[in-house]
Amino acid sequence: MLTFIGLGLYDEQSITVEGRNALRAADRVYAEFYTSRLIGTTVADLESAHDIEIEVRDRAGVEQHPEDMLSAAESEDVAFLTAGDTMISTTHVDLRLRAHDRGIETRVIHGVTAQTAASSLTGLQNYRFGKATTLPFPYAHGADGLPASVTETIDANREDGLHTVVYLDIKIGHERAEEDEYMTADVGADLLADAYPDLVGVVIARAGSPDPLLAAGTMTELAERDFGEPLHLLVVPGECHPLEADALVELADADEAELETV
Repeated sequence: MLTFIGLGLYDEQSITVEGRNALRAADRVYAEFYTSRLIGTTVADLESAHDIEIEVRDRAGVEQHPEDMLSAAESEDVAFLTAGDTMISTTHVDLRLRAHDRGIETRVIHGVTAQTAASSLTGLQNYRFGKATTLPFPYAHGADGLPASVTETIDANREDGLHTVVYLDIKIGHERAEEDEYMTADVGADLLADAYPDLVGVVIARAGSPDPLLAAGTMTELAERDFGEPLHLLVVPGECHPLEADALVELADADEAELETV
């Protein structure tokens, strides 16, 4: 059995009860934190809290060389962990399909994701979000300006009146970075301001923590602010229902007049 378990958004307590029970019952536990990580805890704290040992795998160990994990799952209960939900954004469906090819039973235990937190914290309705996009570090995409994948997604969603989640790049163990890098919302807003200086954005910082932060403003304004420790993401509101606009004004200190121009 191979069980995919989402750890949620912040620390060792963010896992669901179902996930916790499956994790503690597993014979072997693997994890990856190169797509995202739990800022409020460490691997050692996870191990201590759940009385387990975790083998952390890098990208190659998960996506190119998962044979030992799959072999173990043929005869043992194996848990595979990621932050958030293992099948949303940090998708590992390829690993699941490889397991099925070998006749290994699989199971998915979901965790809270940044996508759902973006809706819950801002008051923007989940069904009014369009396609999400990821804003990479400039050195990671190797081109001048914003990638077309970002601008085309934002423009298409805005044309349809839909909100956009903009995930901010994370680089774990990247050869160009001396240490792990997490794009902060001010950096993301600064990059977006080149094309959208007056576009309203909403910063969500440390979703899932005891003190998440929300802040709205134009990209130019947000680029000048400090939003504290990661993880951060940005939401670009589309056409807002009056209740959504009220929520952004009350919860994120949005300027009502700016929202009316969205």
